Amino acid sequence: MKSARRRFLRVAASFATFSALAWGALGQPYPARPVRLVHGFGAGGSGDIAARLIAQLLSERMGQQFVVENRTGAGGNLAVEAVTRAPADGYTLLQLNVANSINTALYERLSFNLLTDIVPVASFMRVPNVMEVTPSLPVKTVPEFIAYAKANPGRISFASSGVGSSIHMSGELFRAMAQIEMVHVPYRGIASGGLSDLMTGVVHVAFDNLPSSIELIRGGKVRALAVTTTARSALLPELPTVADFLPGYEASAWYGLGAPSGTPAEIVDKLNQELNAALADPRTKARIAELGGSPLPGSPADFAAFIAQEVEKWGKVVALSGGKIKAE
Repeated sequence: MKSARRRFLRVAASFATFSALAWGALGQPYPARPVRLVHGFGAGGSGDIAARLIAQLLSERMGQQFVVENRTGAGGNLAVEAVTRAPADGYTLLQLNVANSINTALYERLSFNLLTDIVPVASFMRVPNVMEVTPSLPVKTVPEFIAYAKANPGRISFASSGVGSSIHMSGELFRAMAQIEMVHVPYRGIASGGLSDLMTGVVHVAFDNLPSSIELIRGGKVRALAVTTTARSALLPELPTVADFLPGYEASAWYGLGAPSGTPAEIVDKLNQELNAALADPRTKARIAELGGSPLPGSPADFAAFIAQEVEKWGKVVALSGGKIKAE
């Protein structure tokens, strides 16, 4: 009896110790371990640059590693799907971007609902796209490009970072408004072959996010014709806007943070507060300006309203382009 009682007490003591440790782990302030930040496109592109900057800022501010995971495929949908299936505990986050809002209209069927399965956490920054051509193409202005495309119907190809990306839809919007024919050539990431093919003339034009192309433009490896925003870029002030020649044209890329639906509000709020604090830092503002972007601070509710507006806007562009992907 005494032996059995001693065994029981040892087991009870072990259980109590385990319970105390478990409760202590649960009570640790977030984040208590590394956080995964899933990005839906390849390394080296504008979105990857933004994701790594977000990860760096949050790592510095929150004292825990935020690690970027590039999960490419299906125009960023595989990344969203992976995050929606992850535990809603704040340890798997999604880099939200304009492609996500485009895909809600571009794909006839998705395994998730962006507006209900992902919680907007914080917006981060917006960057213009830039219309750029291979140096061998005999055009130096947007009107010259349109004239050349009309004289060579179906012989102009444009690169993108994948179906549904802002780079893709910027080109589709241009094609529709300029009334020209262009062949879309999607890559797994604009930096994963697209830009090198543009430099060598394998493809003729791209509407790339400015951060990933700025050095190529400055080095003369690609020729920039215009920026896609309604205002000129401070980094390339000599460039006109596409809207100068096609009134009403506007396209840009943006980035932010999302989390699986059901993520505790206190975690969402903490991430939002830390990222907004980072955006208020002059060093972060300077880094974003170097990339040609502008900060996008705001609350989770602000970001949710912004995404809803983008879904509506790009839905109209998808309809204009006539594009639709049946299965996902």
